[in-house]
Amino acid sequence: QVQLVESGGGLVQPGGSLRLSCAASISTFSTYAMGWYRQAPEKQRELVAVITSTGITNYADSVKGRFTISRDNANNMVYLQMNSLKPEDTAVYYCNARRGVVIPVTYWGQGTQVTVSS
Repeated sequence: QVQLVESGGGLVQPGGSLRLSCAASISTFSTYAMGWYRQAPEKQRELVAVITSTGITNYADSVKGRFTISRDNANNMVYLQMNSLKPEDTAVYYCNARRGVVIPVTYWGQGTQVTVSS
């Protein structure tokens, strides 16, 4: 059974940093594109960052230059380093695993709360 478990969320002041982690119980982890999404209250879930199976990264414009996604295929982990946090970064952050185009397979974690407030 595939599981994605996020950790590292919490309360941080504006300008601060957090590092989110996602542990994936996927035997073929390295073949999946891994992403971080977020959902703020009364807003749609949005893509924050993604890293492909080959290590190519892509970011939402709102987090470029502040967030960094990385993966550790040896340990089935994906990370999101978040710096210079802003109140508008407040949301529940979800880890996502995705593979395939014709018949896509996708998994979600349960989410971790990030609150940026003074």
